[in-house]
Amino acid sequence: MVTYCREVADDDLAFKALADPSRRFLLDLLFARDGRTLGELESELAMTRFGVAKHLRVLEDAGLVVTRRSGREKLHFLNPVPIRLIHDRWIGKYTERAAAALVDLKYELEQAMTSGADTTARTVNVYRVYIKATPQAIWDAITKPEWTVKFGYQAPVEYDLRPGGAFRGLASAAMKELGAPNVVIDGEVIEADPPRRLVQTWRALFLGEDFTRLTYEIEEGGDGVSVLTVTHDVTGAPQTAAQCGGQLPGAGGGWNQTLSDLKTLLETGKSLYA
Repeated sequence: MVTYCREVADDDLAFKALADPSRRFLLDLLFARDGRTLGELESELAMTRFGVAKHLRVLEDAGLVVTRRSGREKLHFLNPVPIRLIHDRWIGKYTERAAAALVDLKYELEQAMTSGADTTARTVNVYRVYIKATPQAIWDAITKPEWTVKFGYQAPVEYDLRPGGAFRGLASAAMKELGAPNVVIDGEVIEADPPRRLVQTWRALFLGEDFTRLTYEIEEGGDGVSVLTVTHDVTGAPQTAAQCGGQLPGAGGGWNQTLSDLKTLLETGKSLYA
């Protein structure tokens, strides 16, 4: 009952934040280009700096915006995970297929309309999710194959958790049936501080792009809730950005879906798709 009430409260914050058109416009701006300062966002709206800051605070409280410090600047990033959680909770299995078909159609039309246009791709994506689990449980779910086969793309991983150690993402049985090789993702561990921080390189071999930088940060909060922040620097890797952002039709929901499924698994013992 406590978990249910917390989810409702979280949904209420997200629904309230999304109800205002100015806040939706701010999210659209961050979707177009992440990592903006308050001054950059203020220049796009016909309102005072204080007004923009107030809207950003509401979005932060709802978990829809995450901030990071870069020197003296405070950068704002879109966090789509709460929207994904609303999708998983409220759309449901009866409308999922039809909704997915419409999203795929929308994507194809937008791609056709923007073909050849000069668009600015996001280079750093930040995702944050609150999970009622210990940091160690979250760490194990990320790094141990017996856990990674239970959520997201349901595929095993191999980690040598020391600087310079190898990382491999292996194909699931379903992937192999479609002709995937044994290793589909590779990389190298840069920093490992269990169960708090993991920094690594990450490359999807099937996309043909260079290595990207992936960071997991796990913080212990109150009432048994931990905060997982995933920062994926996809500079120079547009296909990786699209794949991990869940923007490629038929290629899964990327980090949004994976983190939503991870949260559900650790809090209920079952995957979203079990």
